[in-house]
Amino acid sequence: MSGAFEQTLRAVEDRDAQDLFGLLALCFADYPGCFVDPHDDLKDLRTPGSSPRPNDGILWVTEDESGRVCACAAMDFPEAGIAELHRLYVRPDRRGKGLGSFLVRAVERHAREKGARRLVLWSDTRFTDAHRLYGKLGYTKTGAVRDLGDISNSSEYHFEKAL
Repeated sequence: MSGAFEQTLRAVEDRDAQDLFGLLALCFADYPGCFVDPHDDLKDLRTPGSSPRPNDGILWVTEDESGRVCACAAMDFPEAGIAELHRLYVRPDRRGKGLGSFLVRAVERHAREKGARRLVLWSDTRFTDAHRLYGKLGYTKTGAVRDLGDISNSSEYHFEKAL
């Protein structure tokens, strides 16, 4: 792997909150009707380093050359043997360079180390580029769909992969 992101994968800190909201705003801007709502559905990102992550969860970020967060990925363990990927976002100017794959593989390694045999995720139905990435990395869309009832009127597809 090459690229500036290799050495910058680290646990999130509270000082990253503004960068995370900026990252999500940039990512959501590509999709009409998608909004960042820190009050209801993104409360954990207001103090991301000190907000408890559920089920032994983690949130990692990676930085660009100037020290700004340019991507993130989170995971937790909702039940024994299962890990769940959350909050995979890559800034638009960093896409297509392997950063998303790098983050997913890091999550998969961590999940295996913690004893997970399967990784699951939910992805907004509008995020078709992400769906292609998950397919290339061996994830299968299960057919399950859920509506979030959030400010963006989001519906999500369910994906899974045996580890």
